[in-house]
Amino acid sequence: MKIAAIGEAMIELSMGGNTAAVGVAGDTLNTAIYLKRSAPSLEVDYITRVGTDAFSNRIVDFIEAEDIGTKHIERDPNGTPGLYAITTDDTGERSFTYWRDSAAARWTFITDQGPDFTQLARYDVIYLSGITIAIMTPSVRNALLLFLQGFRRSGGLVCYDSNYRPRLWADVETARAANNAMWSITDIALPSIDDEMEMTGETPDTIAKRFLAAGRTGALKRGHEGPLCLKTGATYDFPQATTVVDTTAAGDSFNGGYLASSLTGASQANALRSGHDLAAHVIGHKGAILPKDAG
Repeated sequence: MKIAAIGEAMIELSMGGNTAAVGVAGDTLNTAIYLKRSAPSLEVDYITRVGTDAFSNRIVDFIEAEDIGTKHIERDPNGTPGLYAITTDDTGERSFTYWRDSAAARWTFITDQGPDFTQLARYDVIYLSGITIAIMTPSVRNALLLFLQGFRRSGGLVCYDSNYRPRLWADVETARAANNAMWSITDIALPSIDDEMEMTGETPDTIAKRFLAAGRTGALKRGHEGPLCLKTGATYDFPQATTVVDTTAAGDSFNGGYLASSLTGASQANALRSGHDLAAHVIGHKGAILPKDAG
């Protein structure tokens, strides 16, 4: 099975007092890495655009070191990657500061002849998020939606996490419309209750009913309450994390663990448990991507 994850890979500064650990991360990249680590037999490629500078090289080298394909990462000699810094409080809650307005990833798929999604046709599964589509121009976003409709008609699977970041959208109405369009063509839905509440103003019960009525496979991530299975409506009493150091990538790692199990034939209950257990492990460490030897 061939999987394409689309989005923005960024330079990450994980702050510790007056110093910072430099890493590479990004919501869909985090998921792609945890997906590949959890299911090494799957072929996972990352699709984005970066520059030709030293930090861009660092990003590509990092992705390759995770055994994720980079052949469709575009290189822009005039571009640079985005940058963000994470600070965490004593409970592990994090805050972010971003420098991404001129990031090359905003122009992924753009050519002189218009948007080109040719490379996506070879995949069985496409994974993307609300951040992926938020940083696109409206014309590219609309063109991608049309492509994904055809991709599904040809038998491909679309996986989506709304991952709402208000600052990336012109206004909440635009975000809602784009996400509604994405949910209508999504096969595996991986929303988070907090994101959906902030974007729609709905109650948790209304959000759950909306996704259950849509008849999708996937999970509604509900924090300490545990995931809701969107295929069956079941909930599970999974153990909560014993140590919370940094909640960065909690949802991304859940997605990676869930997709790894689900796409390799596990039951929904086992896929949900895989996602939950991986996320609980990840939030016990600093940064979005755990070192490979972190267990």
